[in-house]
Amino acid sequence: MSDLLPQYGGLEESVLLRLLNQTGARAVLAEDIPDAGLADQRPYPFLAIVGQIEMRIALMLSVINPSIGGVLLIGPRGIGKTTAVRSLTGILPDIEVSDCDEGILPYELQSENAQFLYPDCYEKYQSGQSISHFEAVKLVELPLNARLEDVVGGINERLAIQQQRVRLEKGILAHANNNLLYVDEVNLLDDDIVDAILDAAAQGSYTVRRGAMSGTFNSRFVLIGSMNPEEGRLRPQILDRFGLRVNVRGLMTHDDRLEVYKRVRMYRETPTQFIRAWETATAATREEIILARELLKETTIDDDAVALGLSLVQKLDIDSHRAEFTMFEAARAHAAADGRDKANIQDIRAVAPMALRQRRSQFMVSFFNSQQEEDNQIRTFVDELTS
Repeated sequence: MSDLLPQYGGLEESVLLRLLNQTGARAVLAEDIPDAGLADQRPYPFLAIVGQIEMRIALMLSVINPSIGGVLLIGPRGIGKTTAVRSLTGILPDIEVSDCDEGILPYELQSENAQFLYPDCYEKYQSGQSISHFEAVKLVELPLNARLEDVVGGINERLAIQQQRVRLEKGILAHANNNLLYVDEVNLLDDDIVDAILDAAAQGSYTVRRGAMSGTFNSRFVLIGSMNPEEGRLRPQILDRFGLRVNVRGLMTHDDRLEVYKRVRMYRETPTQFIRAWETATAATREEIILARELLKETTIDDDAVALGLSLVQKLDIDSHRAEFTMFEAARAHAAADGRDKANIQDIRAVAPMALRQRRSQFMVSFFNSQQEEDNQIRTFVDELTS
């Protein structure tokens, strides 16, 4: 009260002044913070998921090697797709994030041209300053009702109206940089939003232009999508942009379904105790992923595996060149996860269904066959007319 009264010539305290004084910054800071009822994020342990081996392998391969291009989970509701994705954060190690404007990490400054390519970062690094820090990987979920502006970013409307300042702000894609981006019900999103997400994931960055303003944001993230085919399909070109596809069904045996019930009940009744029971296995898995990521840098594919993969793509009449790229990158990750620095035929066998299913288009095969027949007919007519 004493702060406000001198400004008004010693006026007696009024209701208005008392109200203003009670809601001032000093009063707010002096108040004890009440319990807002917010819950701590405690995801279900990844290793506690019963069965669903292919889904869990695909998710783990995608976080070991983001070059795979993400995972699409296809299946009915209520079978644990979202639970599995949210549980990934528990097994992911912290990641190194650059503090430089160029977004460079220390290992990238070891090249001969680093001092010319990244002068500011290079100077800081050589002077002994830290240019990066480690932070936990976050799961960024895209709301189903998100607008394109929310996804890619745009003008801060509040600042523009209230403060007459124009500022370009990050969107969800930029906030997902170095993290996981999860798009549930991806088949229900508007096409322009899906296109923006897939383009940003493929390129690792994207540019936003709003009038005279433009900005380029990094968007290196692991993309995970899920969908229920009963609620609609994805366009073929969007299906092709996901690296691995997993068809997820519910567990069918009595023992498996009973085990799911027991674990879910334990998790809901005593979540802390349940999570702690899986802490040792979770920590061991996190260490395995760290080792696999390091080994992946040196992992190659032997010639027999390459030959098998290319022959398989040709045998299936798959046109998309993403097929073999995804398959080979997944095979490298599979080998690294197994502690080997060379992927072989067995690795190709393990990942081929996930990488190639649904990439074969019978429509395109029939289309090109009909075109070939038409071309042959044209050449026959030419030969007849010129003979």
